[in-house]
Amino acid sequence: MIDTRLAPYGAFALRAALGIMFIAHAYLKIAVFTVPGFAGFLTQVGFPAFLAWPIILAELIGGVAILLGLYGRAVSVALLPVLLGALLVHAPNGWVFNATNGGWEYPAFLALAAVAHALIGDGAFAIRPLALGLGSGAVLRPRIG
Repeated sequence: MIDTRLAPYGAFALRAALGIMFIAHAYLKIAVFTVPGFAGFLTQVGFPAFLAWPIILAELIGGVAILLGLYGRAVSVALLPVLLGALLVHAPNGWVFNATNGGWEYPAFLALAAVAHALIGDGAFAIRPLALGLGSGAVLRPRIG
């Protein structure tokens, strides 16, 4: 049973937490790890260094879009490759994220949260929410009205 009165606020809470997390991780890569440090980490785990800025910008811009509810569902789907990449990087380290080099449960949880956001919707206070049309094929389109 879904409480239709409160569900939009629950969806907003999920959207806000996910958006803030992406913004915080972009900031962490810039201010703490530094861009050259993050680029070095990427090469250390088998990814090209040139992906550092695209990942940081995707997290930052995507996090702001999700937080504001600016086509947030589509942005959550678009950011899934970043989360799945993080999951692949952390998978060999074990389950718990406080393991050496971080475990895989946190990136897995975030990927599932992004999927849940895409399925549930943007919820309350969204600037530009998307409706999921379920006609002959699933299509994301702006909700009018």
